[in-house]
Amino acid sequence: MMRGRVAYAGAIHEAYPDANGVRLADGRVRREDEVVWLAPIEVGTIFALGLNYAEHAKELQFNKQEEPLVFLKGPGTVIGHRGVTRRPADVTFMHYECELAVVIGQTAKNVKRDNAMQHVAGYMIANDYAIRDYLENYYRPNLRVKNRDGGTVLGPWFVDAADVEDVTQLELRTFVNGTRQQHGNTRDLVTGIPALIEYLSSFMTLAPGDVILTGTPEGIVNVNAGDEVVCEIDGLGRLVNTIACDADFNRA
Repeated sequence: MMRGRVAYAGAIHEAYPDANGVRLADGRVRREDEVVWLAPIEVGTIFALGLNYAEHAKELQFNKQEEPLVFLKGPGTVIGHRGVTRRPADVTFMHYECELAVVIGQTAKNVKRDNAMQHVAGYMIANDYAIRDYLENYYRPNLRVKNRDGGTVLGPWFVDAADVEDVTQLELRTFVNGTRQQHGNTRDLVTGIPALIEYLSSFMTLAPGDVILTGTPEGIVNVNAGDEVVCEIDGLGRLVNTIACDADFNRA
């Protein structure tokens, strides 16, 4: 089942896909642009993987690390479908990252990879923006690169794990102003989902609602204010986001 969360008429509603837009839990149908989209779930800790597709690592001239490159993201980074992400005026290279987001459904501690998928509740699309100007090095993605307010778009739907036939064979695509710029497949993950859960749960406890962003494939380009960025993953939907300038956020 696909389900999301939206704000409409002063309340937060569970929502579902509809041919005419979005169907609220009470049966009302509204256009996508009539509601404010939230992240489909109440997000816990966000674990983000860097350079987890071999061709993307090669694209950035990065040598494979011995352990997964993981960093944490704060809750203020998250916005929903059709949200707006700010591009600071002083940057020269800001790019999208289409990623499969894995949602933990039950507590995981010292989980072995053979049992890891039992702890997955479902999946979402993520678009996790990065500003390369602020990057110190790939081993230590700093706060200004990856913890910016509104820099992580999640949605539009949460899809139950049971409804995704083969999570290791999902196509990912990113379009900028209608032109496809990024294309990949989850079969090319350097460290797969079971191994990631095994690794993370070996030294910390994963809780329901925690989210693992599994990395992005090759094909990143700079985006500018006014650009529309659309991320698609097979079976998970179409995540739309717009880039805005400082002035749109009342920042000089």
